[in-house]
Amino acid sequence: MPMKKAGKKCICVLAGAALAMALTGCGSAGERTQGAIQLIQNLDYSGALEQLDLAEENGENARLVNRARGIACMGLTDYGQAAAFFEAALAGSSGLVQDVDFDLNLYLAAAYTKSGRYTEAEEIYDAVIALRPGEEDAYFLRGNVRLVLGDYENAMGDFDRVISMDEQNYDRLIEIYEVLDYYGHREDGQAYLREALESGDKEMDKYASGRIYYYLGEYQNAYLDLEEAREKGGPESCLYLGRAYEATGDYNYAVNVYTGYLEKNEGNAEIYNQLGLCEMTRGEYRKALEAFQAGMQLENTTMMQTLAFNEIVAYERLGEYTQAYLLMGNYLNNYPDDQQARREYEFLSTR
Repeated sequence: MPMKKAGKKCICVLAGAALAMALTGCGSAGERTQGAIQLIQNLDYSGALEQLDLAEENGENARLVNRARGIACMGLTDYGQAAAFFEAALAGSSGLVQDVDFDLNLYLAAAYTKSGRYTEAEEIYDAVIALRPGEEDAYFLRGNVRLVLGDYENAMGDFDRVISMDEQNYDRLIEIYEVLDYYGHREDGQAYLREALESGDKEMDKYASGRIYYYLGEYQNAYLDLEEAREKGGPESCLYLGRAYEATGDYNYAVNVYTGYLEKNEGNAEIYNQLGLCEMTRGEYRKALEAFQAGMQLENTTMMQTLAFNEIVAYERLGEYTQAYLLMGNYLNNYPDDQQARREYEFLSTR
């Protein structure tokens, strides 16, 4: 049973991750709608939908109610229903294009993407870009969709445009690399990374260069730069540093990196997950289980699905199949679209 690693990029992940728009940033929401937005931020999507039904009964802004419903449904992985709510919100437009219309279109395109309606998603990005040619996220996400549709040349054109719009946005550069790598174009993605290193940008810090070296497979250069970046104490620096050591087979030092961070800082779900994965590789399944469970105790983590799945893996590796089976049943109630987990559930039922 494979474990789930944090940070693995695919179009479904990226389409949501790039839409980091403020939930409260569109218009005047009523009291119950605002309460629902808070529940969404706390990952209580079902509770949010209940609040939004009451908001509708109270006559609150219908567009914002449907927008929030769509976001909640995205959280529940019900992408078809999410798209329907976003479409309903757009249908309530006055005819004058407002910020909320762009916001809704990007969310609708994300819902289309996640439900496999790639051509329709591309059409939305085309429309957004036509009205807002400086919308960087739209170019990036359209590039994602075009790769899925096999339109490699135009996808690369979108990525070139994104990079030209902000050549020092190394987070986005790495996202482009990860997308290209996922779809079998690693060398093209690495070409972008090498070009950034060779640009001689004096503003590039050790965290940026360390990550770039990591994705180029130059792990010694990566951990030398990331060791310097770690002095700033950020969890991302710690994660990449540990992963660089893992890539060279030095799992013991990687564990020290992760535990050292956790001893000095507040808990971080992604670091707990990476620590657990590292312990699994070392065969320390009980320690791995403890790491995954510690991450699950943190509030408002977006890593809950990954941690819950890996907790089950740890129990299975420990030979505790009954517990793994029970937890997998609960997991599928929360994440019914995970086909890998469903197949594993059938396997566990025979143990």
